[in-house]
Amino acid sequence: MDELTGKQRRYLRGLANQLKATVYLGKEGISPAVKGAVEEAYTNSELLKIRLEKSCPIERREAGQLLAEATGSHLVQVLGHTLLLYRQHPEEPKLQLPA
Repeated sequence: MDELTGKQRRYLRGLANQLKATVYLGKEGISPAVKGAVEEAYTNSELLKIRLEKSCPIERREAGQLLAEATGSHLVQVLGHTLLLYRQHPEEPKLQLPA
C-alpha cells in the first residue's frame, strides 16, 4: 500500500468537508463490531469520516493508526475528534486521486 502524497491528502480533505460521520467509536474502542461497520461503510464509499465519542478509551491519533492498520486504509487526517480514512475500491475505484 503506497503512502498518500500531500497533494492527494489535500484533495481528500476537500472532498470530506461535505461528508457526515458514518462510524462512531465509543466506550468499546476498536471492537470487532466497529471493524465490521467500517468494512461495511467501505462498500458504499472510499472515503470515511469516523467520530470519536468522549467515552472512547483510546487517544485519537492512536485510534486512527490502529483503525487504519486493522482495515488496510490510509489515515488521511485527524482533526478534533474526527478521523478521515481512505481506501481505494479494489475493482472499481470511484475517486481519481491527483498524481
